[in-house]
This record gives sequence, C-alpha cells and structure tokens, in this order.
Amino acid sequence: MIISLTARPGSAVTIANPIANFSGLDKITGRLVRFDVYMDETVQFGALQITPRACYTRPPTEIQRTSVFVEVDQVSLRGGTTRIFTGWMFAESPALNAIDHAVYDIWLVACKQTSDIPPPSDR
Repeated sequence: MIISLTARPGSAVTIANPIANFSGLDKITGRLVRFDVYMDETVQFGALQITPRACYTRPPTEIQRTSVFVEVDQVSLRGGTTRIFTGWMFAESPALNAIDHAVYDIWLVACKQTSDIPPPSDR
C-alpha cells in the first residue's frame, strides 16, 4: 500500500486591527515605555515619529503572527524630518527589521482591537 501525503497551501487568514502596540526604549535614560498608536496616526517617541499603516494578526486557531507596516521619521533639531524606516515589523521576531537608531529602540508588541486611549477622532 502506498500512501501519498500532499501539502495543501494553507489559508493565510489575517485580521486587520486598528491599533498597534509598541515598546520604546530610550537608551540614554533607560526609560522603557509601551504605547498604543491608531492606524495612520503619528505619535512621537523622543526624536522619532511613528506612523503605523496596517497591523495584522491571525485567528487564535492558527500559528500567531503579528505584523505591522510602519513608517518612522527622525525629527531634527531644526524641525525637519528624515524617514529612517519604512517596512514591516514582526512581534514574534523583534530583532528582524528593528529600528536601528543610536538613542531609541522601537519594536512591535501586539496589534489590538481596543485601547484605553481614545481614537484620534474623539480627542
């Protein structure tokens, strides 16, 4: 008897979330902060401006993969900004595509549906 096992492509179901939860480390002061950011909202952490564009998770029945597409700008002392990162971050692999900055580390912790912080439209 010959048994043949074939792999089928899995359905990559993703859940879009309105909120990205980040951790930020100020390497000079040692201050570690967790903060929520709504999609397309820009928040400032030190001299960095973080703008998430998409945040995806998978259903609890699948292997967890949490990813965010984010843009990070550095604010200069003169007020201008320079884009230092555009791309995907993965909560399960924080060292992969991490922000490489001399003073600040930022990484994705989670994508969320709700937050204690009201959405920008309610502030």
